[in-house]
Amino acid sequence: MQWPSLDTEMSRGRWHRSGPSRARSRSPVMEPFTTFFLNANENKFDHPERSFSGIGRSWRNCQRDTADVKELIPEFYYLPEMFVNSNEYELGVRDDGVPVCDVELPVWSKKPEDFVRINRMALESEFVSCQLHQWIDLIFGYKQRGPEAVRGLNVFNFLSYEGAVTLDNLDAAQREVMESQIQACGQVPSQLLIEPHPPRSSAMHL
Repeated sequence: MQWPSLDTEMSRGRWHRSGPSRARSRSPVMEPFTTFFLNANENKFDHPERSFSGIGRSWRNCQRDTADVKELIPEFYYLPEMFVNSNEYELGVRDDGVPVCDVELPVWSKKPEDFVRINRMALESEFVSCQLHQWIDLIFGYKQRGPEAVRGLNVFNFLSYEGAVTLDNLDAAQREVMESQIQACGQVPSQLLIEPHPPRSSAMHL
């Protein structure tokens, strides 16, 4: 049986921006994420160069690698403990000789509590609220699929899309393989809108 191939030139990468692997990789030093991560990775932490070791490093990777598409998990906005390796797990040493331990924060936050507080203030700001319709267009709207998705660099592995595979038509072995891949890739939510979402009314638009 042949499965549709992934056109790498049309896709931003194998993984969807949201999924179990994204959540595990963002907070591997805090339970229950630690157990989830180790269970999914043969009881090993990730390679130090791939580990989530710094906000700045992660931001730079997202800017230069079009396959690195990670949506911030909710814990970024309320859980400062996720940035601290309080259990002192040995996470290895990066190529620059720096051991991976606590997540390195931006210079404008002196401690994890500052980062979470300022991050949440930004998320709830008027500016972000005024851009929210663009996020809706990508995740739930007209830029989720088709030519607009291609133009918006918003294309993922075909298994991420609802209805891409009819699992009931597969035998047990094929279904197990497909379900494992779907769980690993993450899933695109149901498309709710086929026209651009209107921007929020705001004094910033006056």
